[in-house]
Amino acid sequence: MTFHLLIEQEQVNKINGFDEKSRRITKEKLKTLRENPFPGKHGDKEKLCLKDGYVLYRLHIGRTWTAFYRICEEDKTVKILDVMPIEQAHKKYGHFKSFSE
Repeated sequence: MTFHLLIEQEQVNKINGFDEKSRRITKEKLKTLRENPFPGKHGDKEKLCLKDGYVLYRLHIGRTWTAFYRICEEDKTVKILDVMPIEQAHKKYGHFKSFSE
């Protein structure tokens, strides 16, 4: 099952502004979501939700970046919502509840 990646131009511009190594690693890691966007044995993906039941996922990219994304199984799409430094992402975690908790 292959998913299509959707990413807004703002996020593309942000990634293209990364240094060469970070840009390469980020693009490679995001591409892995095409084959399997769901959390599994590897700890780099996690399912999160807001209090109102809004579900989203996060992907750790190395030790520097985090991507937040949504999965639409019916359309076989993964929409990248935001890519940010991991420190900034940790500040947002207060707004999310992990499904693993």
